[in-house]
Amino acid sequence: MDDHSEIWRQYYQKALDKPHSKRTEFAMKLNESGLSVAIDCGCGTGSDIAFLEQQGHQVYGFDVNPDSISICRDRFGQKALVEISQSAFEDYDYPKAGLVIANFSLFFAEPNQFDQTWHRIIDGIEIGGVFAGDFMGVDDSWAYGYRTSTTPLTKAKVQSLFDAFEVIRFHERDEQALTSLGKMKHWHTYSVVAIKRRST
Repeated sequence: MDDHSEIWRQYYQKALDKPHSKRTEFAMKLNESGLSVAIDCGCGTGSDIAFLEQQGHQVYGFDVNPDSISICRDRFGQKALVEISQSAFEDYDYPKAGLVIANFSLFFAEPNQFDQTWHRIIDGIEIGGVFAGDFMGVDDSWAYGYRTSTTPLTKAKVQSLFDAFEVIRFHERDEQALTSLGKMKHWHTYSVVAIKRRST
């Protein structure tokens, strides 16, 4: 097993104890599309999936990491409303949805395919549906030379992704802080919650 796998395994062990994101709850309540279908992009250990399924949503979760998929299949294998897939952003077949969540996951989308991937994600969001997620800024410690590919974006680029949306929250984080595994790093991220208002 390489170091990369071990780091993810430690991360997932910690993540299993975490409740769902309050932002996911906030975004779900904003959904005006009439479609109770959610996609969790980079679903990790499935805390948001568990919450959304309890709220009666059909939930599609995917992650590229096999440990994540194994955990989620154990958690949700008996849940008729949950479908789990092992996939990268670039390969996933996005169903029509009223809510798309990408919590700290689009950092790891392939940079040279990001624009096409983004269009595929938002094309599937119904009018009145919601996107909630995070993007990596150019000053993040992981922006360049990280152990896997990352997609750092300028503030102007992130803003341009939401031309067809009404942006409800836009928060820039730019600070030294710990990771979930207790390592100090520089965080530079943009967190967005937005409602789709027209076709893309």
